Amino acid sequence: MLNKIIIMGRLTRDPELRRTQSGIAVTSFSLAVDRDFKSQSGEKETDFIDVVAWRNTAEFVTKYFTKGRMAIVEGRLQIRDWTDKDGGKRRSAEVVADNVYFGDSKRDSVSGGDYAPPAYGSAPSGSGRSDYGAPSRRSDYGGDGGSDFSELGEEDGSLPF
Repeated sequence: MLNKIIIMGRLTRDPELRRTQSGIAVTSFSLAVDRDFKSQSGEKETDFIDVVAWRNTAEFVTKYFTKGRMAIVEGRLQIRDWTDKDGGKRRSAEVVADNVYFGDSKRDSVSGGDYAPPAYGSAPSGSGRSDYGAPSRRSDYGGDGGSDFSELGEEDGSLPF
């Protein structure tokens, strides 16, 4: 069976980290997800989708995401049946997040603050590597800093691809 969902939208509120009685981190939040089409009245419609994240993912979300930030959530759809305080049977759907990614850059975000996200594979500053762990200068590839390539002229023929 396959149960996989990917959604992209903006957080409707700041996520708050909670812990279960056994100490497991959990957070829940909603994403405002615009539909790809307009209604018959010509207006864009938005779905508000509940998301729950557990453990390290919950801690990551509460540390780096705030209301208005664009997020991409990858996870599974979960349907829960429950009874309300009046004894009525209720059903709700939510996405259980496996991974949450930034959907915008800091300068594009709606939120304020002085947050700077950690870069995947980042190396300490001064190491000659970029924020994404890739060499930032030619000499970082083992060369002497000079060019190992020469520009092709028109007389060199066609490219091999």
